[in-house]
Amino acid sequence: MRLPDFENRLALSDEILLSVDKPARYIGGEVNAVYKDKKKIALRFAMCFPDVYEIGMSHLGIQILYDMFNRYEDVWCERVYSPWTDLDRILRRENIPLFALESQDPIREFDFLGITLQYEMCYTNILQVLDLSKIPLLSKDRDETCPIVIGGGPCSYNPEPIAPFFDLFYIGEGETVYRRLFDLYLETKAKGEDRASFLLRAAREVPGIYVPALYETTYHPDGTIASFLPTAPGVPAKITKEIVMDLDRAPYPQKPVVAYTKAVQDRVVLEIQRGCIRGCRFCQAGQIYRPVREKSLERLKKDALELLEGTGQEEISLNSLSSSDYSHLKELVDFLMDTCREKNVNISLPSLRIDAFSLDVMGRVQDVKKSSLTFAPEAGSQRLRDVINKGLTQEDILQGARMAFLGGWNRVKLYFMLGLPTETPEDIRGIAALCNEIAALYYDVLPKEKRSGPVQIVASTSFFIPKPFTPFQWAPMCTKDEFTHKAGLTKHAIHEQLNQKRIKYNWHEADLSVLEGVFARGDRQIAPVILRAYEKGCLYDSWGETFRYDLWTEAFAECGVDPDFYTVRQREKEEIFPWDFLDCGVDKSFLWKEWQKALRQEITPNCRQACQGCGAARFKGGVCLEKREGAAV
Repeated sequence: MRLPDFENRLALSDEILLSVDKPARYIGGEVNAVYKDKKKIALRFAMCFPDVYEIGMSHLGIQILYDMFNRYEDVWCERVYSPWTDLDRILRRENIPLFALESQDPIREFDFLGITLQYEMCYTNILQVLDLSKIPLLSKDRDETCPIVIGGGPCSYNPEPIAPFFDLFYIGEGETVYRRLFDLYLETKAKGEDRASFLLRAAREVPGIYVPALYETTYHPDGTIASFLPTAPGVPAKITKEIVMDLDRAPYPQKPVVAYTKAVQDRVVLEIQRGCIRGCRFCQAGQIYRPVREKSLERLKKDALELLEGTGQEEISLNSLSSSDYSHLKELVDFLMDTCREKNVNISLPSLRIDAFSLDVMGRVQDVKKSSLTFAPEAGSQRLRDVINKGLTQEDILQGARMAFLGGWNRVKLYFMLGLPTETPEDIRGIAALCNEIAALYYDVLPKEKRSGPVQIVASTSFFIPKPFTPFQWAPMCTKDEFTHKAGLTKHAIHEQLNQKRIKYNWHEADLSVLEGVFARGDRQIAPVILRAYEKGCLYDSWGETFRYDLWTEAFAECGVDPDFYTVRQREKEEIFPWDFLDCGVDKSFLWKEWQKALRQEITPNCRQACQGCGAARFKGGVCLEKREGAAV
């Protein structure tokens, strides 16, 4: 491995770099970035996060794959991020192709362009990356001189709205079959086989690979899907996700790349487990990452020491969907407390349930000046929390707040969703009532002399979006006007509370949520809309200052697509969804059963209390093999 030669290697001139915001986004050369001799490698992979550098550098998945790929002697993986709008304009004006950070070579020269799909509102940025790289936006228009464009990540669990832009998708966790895919690519290249031959063989021979060009959709007159079938022999009709069952043996970066400029999450990340036992019915991650798999305590201790040594970072954060459910959390935190105290490193503990143990841990790791605590009740009433299977009672919430106040906290953040299935105005008013009750509790449990200032309650509401592979995938979604009305009702109800001056209320933009809902549940007929919106100037749609809902409205109209078809419409039990050809490990019959239980306001126990037969036991590992008293396997 060699250090970069900065002389005469940057794709951008000093004049350009000095004219754009945060030029460090584009020069590479960071701590632990990997540089290889291009003459000694067989395959070049450009790893893309289709958003700005600071966000992309905070993503653990890219760090894992970047490290894993670069351990292969014949592969060089480099990184590329979406240029901000100022550099976007310059690249187009000066006809400068988009480039990778390490070599500063044009993306067009690479064998693969891998794009991670972390959220739906990055879809026009994907087209930006392709466009600036001078790669045809549609897969059908690419020739042998173009990289293979591959997508992966949570949004690939419904890839159909962006399927025409990709050559293939990797479904599931990336550590398993990428080497097989690379070997197949090198084999077909050595034999002189063309692009189409590689894609066909990849679909047939590599598990978890989806090639959109090899499938065809037919529709009923009402616009619902009649069939979705492969068009070539040997191509699977159903594609099962790839999953890592032994996390201890999976690769994990000892020396992740450290940004020169400040990243959104500027810390070392220690992944402690994958999956979640809780089964919240609105949560896609809780379904697609089943079953829960833990890393051993010894592996985590080793990783923590290596990460801190290899990066020089001053903070370490635990990564998990629900850190409180990790079996050895107490022992891990005790080890980190001792280690971090010696190294003057801070500990971040997100995704904790607010209970006595969690509060004790947070009280030990935080400074004397306590930061805010975060609760996620999701709904204002117990009835609605039962509908969504939150597994959290009113008493749990109030007891957590009581312990927090006694522990020295006086600022609490509360997260809720509006528009959940079966929601009533009374449920919405419950949000205000709960906030008021928590605020009043502060003054009830603490005498004046022990208070560290007035209590501060920050309530935030997002809008419910039914996601694929959840029990709520059958549920209708609210319109923009309905969402706006619900936010107004919440605000009014808070203003009526006795402690309303202690409660601050924030809510998301309704039009952004509606568009996300279309993308989440859309089919291939959404792709022309995305393309048209990009052509009209849509970019960085998840950023408030650049989002243009008016242009999206025009794009839908010009393409003759009704967005309400994908959002507000009620689904029937037997309807074929655009994502039904994928197998996430959870059976559709189980999800339907959970949807019916939601309508009956019935709670489902978590995975450690009782197995519900969701289908994930077929992977023969993780929580599915743990002994559980009285489990209905």
